[in-house]
Amino acid sequence: MNSLPAPTGNLDQYIQAVYQLPVLSAEEEHDLAVRLHEQNDLDAARKLILHNLRFVVQVARGYQGYGLPLADLIQEGNIGLMKAVKRFDPSKGVRLVSFAVHWIRAEIHEYILRNWRIVKIATTKAQRKLFFNLRSAKKRLGWMNRAEVEQVAEDLGVKPEEVLQMESRLGNHDMAFDAGPDDDDSHVAPVSYLPADESSDPARVVEEAEWQEQAHEGLQQALSSLDERSRDILARRWLTDDKATLHELADEYGVSAERIRQIEANAIKKLRKQMVAEAA
Repeated sequence: MNSLPAPTGNLDQYIQAVYQLPVLSAEEEHDLAVRLHEQNDLDAARKLILHNLRFVVQVARGYQGYGLPLADLIQEGNIGLMKAVKRFDPSKGVRLVSFAVHWIRAEIHEYILRNWRIVKIATTKAQRKLFFNLRSAKKRLGWMNRAEVEQVAEDLGVKPEEVLQMESRLGNHDMAFDAGPDDDDSHVAPVSYLPADESSDPARVVEEAEWQEQAHEGLQQALSSLDERSRDILARRWLTDDKATLHELADEYGVSAERIRQIEANAIKKLRKQMVAEAA
């Protein structure tokens, strides 16, 4: 697959497509990163980006509670991934996703902060009208007295309380995402209240994916060491959706159900022993 559609069309198809791209092994990732770092190989950069798009989706899903479209969050996260790929140094000995998660989250955070106030301030047609008209009124009047508040409310067809609430919100100042130690707002900087879902930590996802892949390969190797009958019994008892019963297998092999159970138990013991030996 040479390219993917932007996640602004059919989002489900996009997510399905990125999850079909396999996770790069550490060796594959390192080789591509070296090619990019030393030769400015754009094809290597493209592959690094494509095979890590699934992690952007996972990070973006952790920010769905802020009322912004998931497609937009993914789009911003993809920008962070591209910035990370450009800056990634393969000599540091870390996986790209562990390095990129900072850039992915930073872009998503900036997007949320750019849109957070307008999303919360103007969520209805009346509030949007109040928002834009009150901004103009405040430029002329500064802070309004009660009579001016009531006049604006009457002109715009809203309650005076809504005007006061909007005026207060418009008076709030913006702050940096990650305030410095000398900043008076450091204790309420957005970094402290924009947490992502830790279950979507890309580094953990990569680790789990690699573990599952190794476990699958180990299971296949262990199964290949069994005799054909034992392998067939285990597969049909445990590795299919339509599991066979002991009596069904007993009738097929012409033995008792107890004998099938014994073969199954012995095969499981052999599998465990071999997989433990391979992991040691």
